[in-house]
Amino acid sequence: MQSQEPFDYNDRYGVKKGRSWIAVALITAVVGVGWITWAGLHHSNPAIRIQLITFTIDSDRAVSVRYSIDREKADTAIVCTVIARDYDTNIVGQLDQEIAPGQAKVELVSVVPTRSEAVNADVSSCRAK
Repeated sequence: MQSQEPFDYNDRYGVKKGRSWIAVALITAVVGVGWITWAGLHHSNPAIRIQLITFTIDSDRAVSVRYSIDREKADTAIVCTVIARDYDTNIVGQLDQEIAPGQAKVELVSVVPTRSEAVNADVSSCRAK
């Protein structure tokens, strides 16, 4: 006598189809979406914001950089690194500008001495002192 259904070893030995990957996928999705949301909100509101306004090549040996700083805590001193680069993007001048506690929004002009002619300038970073 022959059965109508095809023979299945999983039925014979009691092996059930696993769906454990669904739970792992859901947990990963929940943790991943939570982490991306936190990272986006955390990094979109930094404690110190820097905005380059303009730079002017004064001479072969100096660059003026005008920039603004917006900090959350006006009572902390910060140090900003202002750099000047040449045509090959080598750093030809660097200045650590100290900004005393005071106003939360500050606009500054820093003159960076250079060892050769610079073609651009930027505020590399600002950090609490």
